[in-house]
Amino acid sequence: MSDDKDLKGGRDREQVAAGQAYEIEYFQHKLGVSRNDVLEAISKVGNDREALEKYFRDHPPVG
Repeated sequence: MSDDKDLKGGRDREQVAAGQAYEIEYFQHKLGVSRNDVLEAISKVGNDREALEKYFRDHPPVG
C-alpha cells in the first residue's frame, strides 16, 4: 500500500486508516459517531469499511 495520495487504488479505498486523522474524521461525520467509537470499532472488527459500517448498523453508539 502506498502513502502517495496521488495513487488511487481500489484496495486502499476499502479500508479506514486509523493513523490518518482525516480518514477517521470522514468516517465520524459519515456515520455520526465519535472518534473513540471509530477507533474502538476498528480494534474490534478491523479497518474494512464495509465491516465497520455493518458494525455500526448492528451496534449503534449510545449517547
